[in-house]
Amino acid sequence: MKKTYSELITLPTFYDRYSYLKLNGLVGDETFGDNRYLNQILYNTTQWRTLRKTILLRDNFCDLGIPGLDIEKRALIHHINPITIEDILNRAECVFDPENLITTTFETHNAIHFGYDLIEEEYTERKKNDTCPWKE
Repeated sequence: MKKTYSELITLPTFYDRYSYLKLNGLVGDETFGDNRYLNQILYNTTQWRTLRKTILLRDNFCDLGIPGLDIEKRALIHHINPITIEDILNRAECVFDPENLITTTFETHNAIHFGYDLIEEEYTERKKNDTCPWKE
């Protein structure tokens, strides 16, 4: 089943989106392993850097595009459907398709790939004036 950004953003909560994306992989399984240098070359290209800025703006610098989950440091762009070495070498469309990309934090990205459990209390939905209890 191919997952898409358009489908992802219809899911209302962080955990719904996280569950949709979660891969339950193991370190080294279905990742680049010794070929990690290939994706690092990709991520330093002008094409990727321009696309990365577009995705960050589209998602308002929010973790999994959830309003209120602002990313203040180390925002990553995650491929919703994992890419392969061949995809990078051939500059396949899926590598640069905005429908296959979402903004995440480093922690969320690792949790998606490696199945880490995230503490639910850290990702509660924000409400108006929730940091100013004297305002209603």
